[in-house]
Amino acid sequence: MERSLIKEVLAGGKVGAKITVGGWVRTARPSKGGFAFIALNDGSCMGTLQIVADGKLANYESQIVRLTAGCSVVAEGELKASPAKGQTVELHADSVVLLGECDAEKYPIQPKQHSFEFLRTVAHLRPRTNTFGAVARVRNAISMAIHEFFQQRGFVYVHTPIVTASDCEGAGQLFRVTTLELDKLPRTSEGKIDFDQDFFARAAFLTVSGQLEGETYACAMGNIYTFGPTFRAENSNTPRHLSEFWMVEPEMAFCDLAGDADLAEAFLKHIFRTVLEKCKEDMAFFNERIDKTIIATLEHVATSDFVRLTYTDAVGILKKSGRQWTFPVEWGSDLQTEHERFLTEETFKKPVIITNYPAAIKSFYMRQDDPADGVPGPTVSAMDVLVPKIGEIIGGSQREERLDRIEQKIRGMNMRPEDYWWYLDLRRYGTVPHAGFGLGLERTVQFVTGMANIRDVIPFPRAPRSAEF
Repeated sequence: MERSLIKEVLAGGKVGAKITVGGWVRTARPSKGGFAFIALNDGSCMGTLQIVADGKLANYESQIVRLTAGCSVVAEGELKASPAKGQTVELHADSVVLLGECDAEKYPIQPKQHSFEFLRTVAHLRPRTNTFGAVARVRNAISMAIHEFFQQRGFVYVHTPIVTASDCEGAGQLFRVTTLELDKLPRTSEGKIDFDQDFFARAAFLTVSGQLEGETYACAMGNIYTFGPTFRAENSNTPRHLSEFWMVEPEMAFCDLAGDADLAEAFLKHIFRTVLEKCKEDMAFFNERIDKTIIATLEHVATSDFVRLTYTDAVGILKKSGRQWTFPVEWGSDLQTEHERFLTEETFKKPVIITNYPAAIKSFYMRQDDPADGVPGPTVSAMDVLVPKIGEIIGGSQREERLDRIEQKIRGMNMRPEDYWWYLDLRRYGTVPHAGFGLGLERTVQFVTGMANIRDVIPFPRAPRSAEF
C-alpha cells in the first residue's frame, strides 16, 4: 500500500491527485444528502483530512454510516478543492475500508475534552488525542536535535549499561536486579543474602546514570555522549519525578567547568531553536491550550546570554531579597525550585548557570575547588543550569581527576574505593581534566510543552505504584 501522510496532503496535496490515506476516525457524520463526512487523523500532524464518502459506495450502509471515533480505515480517492472553512482540500473517496472493529460504546476517548488524569488510565490510547500526539512529535524532534547537536560536533554516541553494580550518585535509591527466588533467598553464614548465587554473582541494579561508564570512553576517545533510560527508586509522587526516565550525558576530555557550561548553553539553545522551527503547529497548540507564554519563553531562552554566578553569590542575592522563603536560604543548603525560579524569573529574567556548590551537597566525583576568599566552606566545580518556570534543567561538573582526592572523597562518604577500582584506574593511567553534564529528556519536554505533570510527557510513565502498561 502506497500511503500518503495527511501532513503532506494538507501541506501540498494537488487537486486532482489520486491518493490513499490511512488513519483513525476522529468524527464521522452521515448527511441527509446521501454523503458521509469523515475526519481522519494519522498521527503525522495535528490536523485531520476530511473524507467525503458517497452513499453509492458498496459498503456505505453496512459500514461507513456506522463509523465512530476510534475506527481505523483506509480511504482511496481523488483530492478536490474543499469548500469547507479551514481546509484547502478534501478526499472524495472511491473506497473506504474499515479495518478491524470498533465498539463505539466502549471506546474510552470520545470527541470531547478528557482530563489528563483520566487519559493516564488509557495510556495505550491517549496518543490519538491532539495533546499527546503533539507531545510525541515534540519529544521526537527534541531527541533528533540531541543527536544532531553532538554528531555535528564530532561526539561519539556510546551505549552505557542499564544493569550496573555501581551507584553513581551514592544515594542508594536503586532498583535491584535479581534472579533469586524472593521466598527462598540464599543466606551466608552471617545471615546476609548470598549474592554469589545470583545471576551476576554480585548485587546488581538498574542504573541511575551512565556517567561513570561514559567517563571511561571520554578518557579514550575525547568527546562522547550517552542517551538512554535511567531509573530511580525514589518514593516520590510529585509532578516532577519519574521512576524511569531518559538522560542525555555528554562527557568531554580536556575540558574544565567553563567549557562544560559553554556546551550546556549551546546545547539548550539548539534544542529550543529546533523545536520552534520544526514543530510550529504543535507549539502553536501548546501556546494556545497549555501555556500562552511558552513560545515567547523558548524564544527568549534561545536568544539570551545565560547569566553565570557562583553559588555563594546566588545565596547572597536570595538572602538580600527580603522574601519569606518556604525553604530557608543558608550557605551549605541546596537551592530549591522557589529559589531557582526567583533568580531566573525575577532577578535576571533569563537563564542562569550557578557554579561552585558546597562540596557537602554534591556527588563524590566532582572536582574539589581551591579555597576562595569570602567562601564559608569547601566547594566543588559543579554547575546547575536554571531556566524560567521549572528551575534546574541541567546538572554537571568538572570531574575529579586526581587519584588521592577522589579516594579521600569516596571514603569520606562511607563508600569503598575497591568497589570503584575500574573508575579509579582512569586516574591511575593517563588521567586528564574532564567534565560533563546530564539533561533529563522528560523535564526538557515538560519545559518545552508547558505540560504540568511529567507523567504526561513520556509514553508510559513509571512511578510509585504505577506500572500498568
